[in-house]
Amino acid sequence: MVDDTPPNLQMLSSTLRDEGYQVSVATSGRQALELVGRLRPDLILLDVMMPEMDGFETCRRLKASHAANDIPVIFLTARTETADIIQGFELGAVDYVAKPFNAHELLARVNTHLTIDRLHRENERLLLSILPASIAARLKTGKGSIADHFPEASVLFADIVDFTALSGAMSPQPLVSLLDDLFTRFDELACHHKVEKIKTIGDCYMAVCGVPEQRADHATALADMALEMIDTLKNFNEVRGSALRVRIGLNTGPVVAGVIGRSKFIYDLWGDTVNTASRMEATGLPNRVQVTGQMKQTLAAQFDFEERGEVEVKGKGRLHTWLLVGRKSGSSTPPT
Repeated sequence: MVDDTPPNLQMLSSTLRDEGYQVSVATSGRQALELVGRLRPDLILLDVMMPEMDGFETCRRLKASHAANDIPVIFLTARTETADIIQGFELGAVDYVAKPFNAHELLARVNTHLTIDRLHRENERLLLSILPASIAARLKTGKGSIADHFPEASVLFADIVDFTALSGAMSPQPLVSLLDDLFTRFDELACHHKVEKIKTIGDCYMAVCGVPEQRADHATALADMALEMIDTLKNFNEVRGSALRVRIGLNTGPVVAGVIGRSKFIYDLWGDTVNTASRMEATGLPNRVQVTGQMKQTLAAQFDFEERGEVEVKGKGRLHTWLLVGRKSGSSTPPT
């Protein structure tokens, strides 16, 4: 609450605290800006007529701040001219309440806007669980379809060996719990390495690095993650008492990425680089990471490999492939 009149603050504090709200007060616009920077409130009740910096200027500065621009602001003021109300909304306030006010009405408005804000944040969280943040931001602008070409990116596919037979021997709940636990661990690795998970299809896990944010170390980051996925699975098996094995395939090259669908959209990848990465997984070995010649060449300075030789790859004929062993001695994983 921001108001330079102590009786107003006292009355408002009592009203809100009686309803279970935690309340912080500021007696000036400058103090409010400092307080918001430290506390990050869920909602701001803001007076207009204050010395030095009025409520309109305070609101303008709040909305100009990246850290505070999404906090709902309700003007609570005796300034009730139409021009003032319009200015308040134009500055980004969600509501405008005139003094003197009815306590029940004010509480209803506060509750409504807190509920709206909570639902908005939940929708944002759900959207970001489906799409990369930069893609979600573009999608919300509604400016046509999203389709981008990336000249360099690295793609990972991982698949649990003999999962079809395993799933036939397990009841649904333990099966889903097993996959959820393992893929959550893979998600944590992706987050740590700043790799973008694209999707899971049954027991298949797909991720990319260098999309949608391009980065020079996309191949090394994905290789590190792939090796850690195998270590993670070993730990997972020890904890769960399971004996899962996984095949992992990597490839690098150009890809196309975009959003498809309307009601149930997805951010996906296309191109020969993606198809070949999938084939590297499908023809790979249990608990090993199989890579293409292009991926091996990109990683050769930092990683050791075991030559596998030629394998028959659907749609490609015979391809020379390698198995990723680990980082070369003295080549440490860069900090993330």
